[in-house]
Amino acid sequence: MDRSHYLPKAAWYKCALSKDSPVVRNRGIANPRETKIKFDKSEGSRGNMASSDAFYLDFFGLDRRPFTLLPDPGFMFWSPLHKRGYSVLQYGIMSCAPITVLTGEIGAGKTTLIQHLLSEIEDSITVGLISNAQGGRGELLQWVLNALGLPLGNDPSYVQMFQQLQDFLVSEYAEGRRVVLIFDEAQNLTVEGLEEVRMLTNINSNTDELIQLILVGQPELRDLILNPKMRQLTQRVAASFHLERMDEESVENYIRHRMKVAGGTGAEFTERACRQIFQQTKGVPRLVNQFCDFALLYAWTNETKMVDEEIVGQVVKDGVYFGGNSLEREMTI
Repeated sequence: MDRSHYLPKAAWYKCALSKDSPVVRNRGIANPRETKIKFDKSEGSRGNMASSDAFYLDFFGLDRRPFTLLPDPGFMFWSPLHKRGYSVLQYGIMSCAPITVLTGEIGAGKTTLIQHLLSEIEDSITVGLISNAQGGRGELLQWVLNALGLPLGNDPSYVQMFQQLQDFLVSEYAEGRRVVLIFDEAQNLTVEGLEEVRMLTNINSNTDELIQLILVGQPELRDLILNPKMRQLTQRVAASFHLERMDEESVENYIRHRMKVAGGTGAEFTERACRQIFQQTKGVPRLVNQFCDFALLYAWTNETKMVDEEIVGQVVKDGVYFGGNSLEREMTI
């Protein structure tokens, strides 16, 4: 059955994604956040704005922004932690683990790992991606059917939806395929929701896994799973990994890597600047991106092609790096 027409409303991955897919590259989709502007320097004024695709890119010889906040597998940086995290995801799928868990703080790179996994998924695996699923009994099952591209009838009962899912899993199994469901932002699920997720694994036969679950979320997800009420779910978690923040060395390598991928040399940030950026961001990748984006902007407006300690200090002093506020609050809790 061709389910490709369900793509607009469901994350349906019937086969391995092409490297040219906009889902993988995130370049073919118009995004207002990435509209680029720059100050008009020709008039000697930095207050005038001129529409341009260059922004600070031409100044640094870049072909794209190296530090966007949107996940982009094209910039994938394989820190030791991310390598191990990805290996655990692969192990979970290859070993037919009933449930695999990946957790990490906001901006740690979980979604990027998932997107990279989707880009390399085998043809023999059908994947349904579910983000921010919420709701009570029955509603979660609707999310699952929608993610797998299965049409819902008019006001179907819980039993009918469960039977539809079971029939689909058996049909895929008969064709030599396995089904993997990925729940992103799974920390938003309630205890009851997690229990309903666990019950999906009851469809599996004694010897073969018809469905595998990957739960991805923030650290609170671990607390939910370790809840005494979740003992049956915990026992089915065969693989798990927690993405910690990057250390100082990884942050410097991360910055240089992204600059090179974007067309730079990787030497645009001094070693001391990288060290200060680590101190300001505590190694959270998304915060590193936010800070470095401002640092490049400040270097451009100062007409210097090197981000040094002075540039970093200006970013901190002006308070434009808003993400740091979350870390300050964290330290006071």
